[in-house]
Amino acid sequence: MSTPRSPDTGAPPDERPLPPARSKGSAVGGWVLTIALNVAAPILTYNALHDHGWSEFAALLASCVWPVVDSAVHLAWRRRLDEFAVVTLVFLVITAVVSLVGPHSAGALLIKDSAITGLFGLLCLATLLAPRPLMFYFGRKFATDGTPASTSWWNGLWQFEGFRTTVRTMTTVWGAAYCLEALVRIALASMLNTDTMVALSPVLIYGVLGGLILWTTMYGKRARRRGEEHAAAATAQG
Repeated sequence: MSTPRSPDTGAPPDERPLPPARSKGSAVGGWVLTIALNVAAPILTYNALHDHGWSEFAALLASCVWPVVDSAVHLAWRRRLDEFAVVTLVFLVITAVVSLVGPHSAGALLIKDSAITGLFGLLCLATLLAPRPLMFYFGRKFATDGTPASTSWWNGLWQFEGFRTTVRTMTTVWGAAYCLEALVRIALASMLNTDTMVALSPVLIYGVLGGLILWTTMYGKRARRRGEEHAAAATAQG
């Protein structure tokens, strides 16, 4: 008897191909470029311009040039856009726009920060309606070295139902967590004094991020094991 096949693709259910060997040089180079142009450069640019009298809005907009540069470099180097840079650019623009809205007191700024993380959560949930949700692209950024072979391997995993379910579940959890985190911080900002919230806000931000990263790592490993067990069971039945 032949091995059972997926009705959609004709491939064995969740019998995923192994990833190609990773190029350490390519992976390190990609991450150095990503961190430099999407994290370090925007922060340094914003602080330098703000210290020299630029408004928050203008300094944030000027910082947007770096993700654009990163996208241009990836287009020339990888022949595709870097989704991480695109998301960074979108949120720098959102942050700049939010900075113009409403009062500019310390309490209002804390609420605005919460609104930005809440918008990220809504973005995650909105991409569930897209052909591939946001965490598919973030996963490709973290799980591959950016070379054509590893990118093709990651893209090919989408044919497997178990992989699709895992990515959609991750996107749902990240979106819901950040929407809830934003609501909690806004509620606390309205109840607690500013000094307390200034101390508490980073704890919430990094606590939620750390918890999500830990959960994502553990859930991804469990999902991978389940896929391997299902494939082994299907082969044994065959």
